[in-house]
Amino acid sequence: MPCSLPANTLFLFLLLPSLGLLSGCSSFASRAKEKAPLFSVLDASTQARLEARHIQIGDTADMVYIALGRPNETLEKTTASGTAEIWIYSAYWEEYQGTRLVGYRPDVAYDPGTKKYQVSYRPDYQPIYTPHVEDRLRVTFEAGHVTIVEKAQTDSRTTGGDIH
Repeated sequence: MPCSLPANTLFLFLLLPSLGLLSGCSSFASRAKEKAPLFSVLDASTQARLEARHIQIGDTADMVYIALGRPNETLEKTTASGTAEIWIYSAYWEEYQGTRLVGYRPDVAYDPGTKKYQVSYRPDYQPIYTPHVEDRLRVTFEAGHVTIVEKAQTDSRTTGGDIH
């Protein structure tokens, strides 16, 4: 006997996994909503600048968070003049390196004439990728405000990779 679900149960069954995937995503809109008390008092040009992912000297940590999201890594730096916090945004990508022989796969075929199985082996080649991580942006905060922004200069050899 086939199993049937009410339409609303089936809808929820299909919708809930999708929502679970989306809840882990951080978008500008979700970050601006999360920091709404701050974002709502910023002037329109600053809001547009943050939405365009542009940060500048003097921005607060919350403003950088709204613009860029959580950093991949944070560091604390202590000097004679005090402490600083550094947010690091990195890019991740894989570079194709070609294929490599990883072994042999058996091919089994039945021969109706001899009523036996014939086994042969064929080479199994798999693609090889090298993972890469590159710091693309470092933001230094002192006394809660951006004091240094360091951006990596990309060259034509890098295929990119998104900042995560």
